[in-house]
Amino acid sequence: MRGEVAIVGYGRTPYSRAKPGERILTVDEYIAWAAELALQSAGMSKNDFDGQGLGIAHAEASHTVNWSAAVAEGLGISAKVLLRADQGGASGAALLIRAAAMIKAGIIDRALIIGADTPCTIPSVAPGLPLSPERTRGVFWDFQGPFAVMGANSQFALVQTRYMHQYRLREDELSRSLGKIASVSRYHASLNPGAIYRKPFTIEEYLASRILSYPVRLFDCVPLVNGGLAYIVTSAKTAAKVTKKPVHLLGFDEINNYYHGPRTAPDITYTGFEQTAPAAFKMAGIECKDIDLFLPYDDYPMVVQIQMEDYGFCKKGEGVRFVQERDLTFRGNFPISTDGGQLSGGQPGGAIGGFMPIIEAAAQLRAEAGERQVKDVKFVASSGFGGMTYARNNRSCVSLIFGSER
Repeated sequence: MRGEVAIVGYGRTPYSRAKPGERILTVDEYIAWAAELALQSAGMSKNDFDGQGLGIAHAEASHTVNWSAAVAEGLGISAKVLLRADQGGASGAALLIRAAAMIKAGIIDRALIIGADTPCTIPSVAPGLPLSPERTRGVFWDFQGPFAVMGANSQFALVQTRYMHQYRLREDELSRSLGKIASVSRYHASLNPGAIYRKPFTIEEYLASRILSYPVRLFDCVPLVNGGLAYIVTSAKTAAKVTKKPVHLLGFDEINNYYHGPRTAPDITYTGFEQTAPAAFKMAGIECKDIDLFLPYDDYPMVVQIQMEDYGFCKKGEGVRFVQERDLTFRGNFPISTDGGQLSGGQPGGAIGGFMPIIEAAAQLRAEAGERQVKDVKFVASSGFGGMTYARNNRSCVSLIFGSER
């Protein structure tokens, strides 16, 4: 599968926090807008996808049994294959793998993949807390709700405190490492006109931000936004005809419901990336040292640092030292989250933020990243991360390796 498919176009709408005076759009409008931007980027029209593939990520705003078919109807596309993903932040990456498999099998030649959501303006029990079935039944209320683990802040707080204990770190050591990740993301956001928060902050300002769920701070937390993203993936043969700057998918792997250690007491400081990243590197035929840019799923700094370890950039428990010894900016020796990531760029719903690393990888490898462009970038590693859960770190992990050449 190495180099068999390539991304030939992408689009990201402006984001909105739905503040007074801002124009309010529906999820269907964001889907259409993101699709239009991706089509324009590729020099294609929606008619090019009749009899082809259409991929849709789950949106909290659309509780329907035939969401992907409804989207096809709204866009006016007669798709041969409908792909649907509901793996949270892993959805955008999982859809790319499924589309690649369909293309490799000769069922389709191309697919338009879209994700959009409007978490700031849908009915909710509290601002930013959608009426998701996941919060009304199952393991959430069996194991988390009764103990006041009410969301991602609390869940990541448990992972963070366990990490400090297990690897014998002082709170200030870990906090300065996470603060560096967060402040670098904000610096990159200041160079990205599409980011929602663009005012840089220092590590000291990060440390001064209030605690929301010990030890998680305000600047650790991802801001929810309304918005949409899309990309177009085709066979390598078609990609060569469509664009002079195809972004090739060189390697990938996926795992869901991963456990590190015994199922009765798994180690929550590990993620499934310890399995998917080596497999993706093997398929791509490269190693960690070959990566020019790392674009992790980054709704919290803690998950970024854990991914650095699980991808193999450093040993387990050595993430703090790794971060402190490197320049993480786009000019540095280990650039990360060059678009500001979700931490400062914004998260358009729980399932759509995972599109952002794919879009940024395409922009960087096509040398279209503007002020934040990484010099001479050739290989990019990215990830999709979906669903915090009880007694484990997460539910779904997808690793992707992209390259400017096959």
